[in-house]
Amino acid sequence: MKNKMTHFAIHIDNMERAKNFYGHVFDWGFATYGPPDFLQIKTDNTENGELIGALQARTYSPVKEKLIGLECTMSVDSVDEVVKRVQHNGGQILMAKTAIPHVGWITKFLDTEGNLICALQSDSGARG
Repeated sequence: MKNKMTHFAIHIDNMERAKNFYGHVFDWGFATYGPPDFLQIKTDNTENGELIGALQARTYSPVKEKLIGLECTMSVDSVDEVVKRVQHNGGQILMAKTAIPHVGWITKFLDTEGNLICALQSDSGARG
């Protein structure tokens, strides 16, 4: 499909902290790939989980400034559950559950590495 995001990288300072955070918030799995400061992100923790991105040390960034990352949105079953998981695992909610009329519910938060992430629960009946 044209113009579909096929990969993303989350720049991190602490691999174990970031791995723990994302593993608990989105139930992602991880696969080693190359050096210890780089992990592949999988859709789940099974052997056949689809590879969707990477956790990688900020040293891989091509810019001198601390790269906080891009704002990417994860499709989730429950924004309420993600909010709880973010708070429980050391993240910071920046925008409480908010309706995007006719689209769904969104929340925005910082992960344990300072990256801005969004979670979207599809719901055509959402109203603000």
